[in-house]
Amino acid sequence: MNNKEKGNLGEKIACEFLIQKGFKVLDTNYRIKSGEIDIIAKFEDELVFVEVKSRMDLRFGYGRDAINNKKIKKITNTAKHYIFAKKIYDSKIRFDVIEVYFMDKKINHIENAF
Repeated sequence: MNNKEKGNLGEKIACEFLIQKGFKVLDTNYRIKSGEIDIIAKFEDELVFVEVKSRMDLRFGYGRDAINNKKIKKITNTAKHYIFAKKIYDSKIRFDVIEVYFMDKKINHIENAF
């Protein structure tokens, strides 16, 4: 499985996980020129922007370790674009990370990750 396939599968698993937890998935792979958000969902009164990190093993560390300040800035700027484009001004927002670990079939959901 190449990185693109691994990422797509991880995002699919993350979407299913969120739906089971009561989230409504609004968009996936929302892209603008300067960035991308893997999953945008609604949970109760919150708009949730989710970064998904998939791992076959821990050779390169935990998924959350790959989210640095540059990545956070890209995600938050893309989230601002989404909010203005969709005219969503009345929701609380938060940024979550979902780590998908294929080697032990584990999902780790980090709420309010940044």
